[in-house]
Amino acid sequence: MGEPSEAVFRARDVSKVYVMGEVEVHALRSVDIELRAGELLVLLGASGSGKSTLLNILGGLDVPTSGQVFYRDQELTGAGQRALTMYRREHVGFVFQFYNLIPSLTARENVALVTDIATNPMPPEEALEMVGLEGRLDHFPAQMSGGEQQRVAIARAVAKRPDVLLCDEPTGALDLETGKLVLGVLEQVNREVGTTTAIITHNVAIAALGDRVVRMSSGEIVERRRNTARAALGDIRW
Repeated sequence: MGEPSEAVFRARDVSKVYVMGEVEVHALRSVDIELRAGELLVLLGASGSGKSTLLNILGGLDVPTSGQVFYRDQELTGAGQRALTMYRREHVGFVFQFYNLIPSLTARENVALVTDIATNPMPPEEALEMVGLEGRLDHFPAQMSGGEQQRVAIARAVAKRPDVLLCDEPTGALDLETGKLVLGVLEQVNREVGTTTAIITHNVAIAALGDRVVRMSSGEIVERRRNTARAALGDIRW
């Protein structure tokens, strides 16, 4: 195995506490993690384990209560809202469990929402072709299946050519075969474009697709492992 690639993210001693009335909820407890350039990381854990909170902090959607987070040489902790907005716009693509498409816009127009404000985007048509939807450019979300809508969401995320793709339960609302299709698109983007990718899931079977697997429980990392080889998508069952 060659030299490890450079760290895209470094989180050091990161904690997140939410105060709800008189109750403190410790979502993250002194988490240390790195995400390396070009890798596919699978973040495993049950609901409430802290994995979405961690992803939101790495993506600049939330800030830690304590600790430090770096994106390459840029420290995100302490950055203002304007700086975090620019960071998200220029560097990060997000894919969520629910597709967040605008119902009144076509697939092409939903992707163009991002490409119109990106610095060096690919054409919406190219992004939709990458996810196998070149024949659905002018269809509205209501005219597409759940899997097709999620692929539009992925096209929207990758069209701005992000350095990092952060995916929170991207197959959570999909059946097995549709979920595998969506995972195949994410794996293809990681392999062919080289986009550093993190996939959050509670589904243990998906872990075999990653270069590395990190498992969380109660706001802490309880296991880290590297797969000797990434599994073929056809071998995944759940």
